[in-house]
Amino acid sequence: MPISRISVGETQEATHPNTLRAALAEFISTLIFVFAGQGSGMAFAKLTANGAATPAGLVAASIAHAFGLFVAVAVGANISGGHVNPAVTFGAFVGGNISLLRGVLYWIAQLLGSTVACLLLKFSTGGLVYRFSSPSSESLFIYHYFKLFGAYHFVDVG
Repeated sequence: MPISRISVGETQEATHPNTLRAALAEFISTLIFVFAGQGSGMAFAKLTANGAATPAGLVAASIAHAFGLFVAVAVGANISGGHVNPAVTFGAFVGGNISLLRGVLYWIAQLLGSTVACLLLKFSTGGLVYRFSSPSSESLFIYHYFKLFGAYHFVDVG
């Protein structure tokens, strides 16, 4: 991919109605995804004792995230491309599909959307907090092993 496809953008782009509409779509779609995904995990953990660590809890969380992502992308696909994730926005920028200015606006909207979703969850659940269990040393070893060598495998292009 030639570097000539990457653009910074023009100052008028920051206030253009289409850009602001797209940033609002990213805000709403990220809010929907985080609210649905994290909210389902919080609800399942509240309904069952240690439910998030069971296979049923993992399946429920996976299905909730899948439906949340489907709805979030469907909401924003025609307006902003339905990125939902700042990493996808970065990939679109590097690929030359969006300008840096538009990417920064998307990142701000996505971060604000996820923050507002967490605040809405805190308010709507009465302050319910989802706590992670402390991992065992064996699971930490497996996680870091695959993280290190998995990343090396994907980065090694030679």
